Amino acid sequence: MEKGENPGGIVKLASNSRSTLRRRILRYLLKALFALWVFTIFQVVSLRFVNPPFTAMTLWEWIKKGDLLTDYRLYNSWRPLKDISPHIRRAVLAGEDQRFLSHHGFDFTEMNQAIKDMVLRKGFRGASTISMQSARTVFLWPGRTLFRKIAEAYYTVLIEIFWGKERILEIYLNTVDWGEGILGVESASRKYFHKPASGLSASQAALLAAVLPNPHEWSPNHPNQMVLTRKKRILNDMKSMPLIP
Repeated sequence: MEKGENPGGIVKLASNSRSTLRRRILRYLLKALFALWVFTIFQVVSLRFVNPPFTAMTLWEWIKKGDLLTDYRLYNSWRPLKDISPHIRRAVLAGEDQRFLSHHGFDFTEMNQAIKDMVLRKGFRGASTISMQSARTVFLWPGRTLFRKIAEAYYTVLIEIFWGKERILEIYLNTVDWGEGILGVESASRKYFHKPASGLSASQAALLAAVLPNPHEWSPNHPNQMVLTRKKRILNDMKSMPLIP
């Protein structure tokens, strides 16, 4: 080693540089996460007062089709909750989320039953609440990745905090997919029954709710046996469902 060389100092300098770089990366990452958190809070809070002009799902459809002039126009079909038939308000609770008012976004009773059914090989059943479905439709992209599931849970917590049950149900009814190009209850009511959502009967509401698990394969106009069975059950359960608001 030549006189004046200081390998220990060089190693220490390199170690300090790496440490500084790690701290800088961590600082940038924390800033990015904070900015993302603020953005998501703004997203959810703003939709407490403003109706969404489109949803993440419709945006995804626009991108796939390359057609921004598609008929997914919420501003033409949006209806406040008071202008939507009380029958369909009760029907979607009966068919999709009977404990809607008692849970905070996650129905653990339904989740446990879904897990038991899978273990006992009784088939797969969905356990998504109306809150979870609203979070997925309005804010997220289609898919079944773990990251999207985590994002869905995160948005579900936020909308339960900032929207309240009435707003969640209103947004759900106006954004739920009821078939190809049919977004929301007003569009579905006019498409299938040629009347506004305010005029739906109990039978028609039960049919609309019955097809929600598979709206692209099932039709209220041509119901198969499974749809008719679901309709009968929903009609019966509607009697015990609360009216929101």
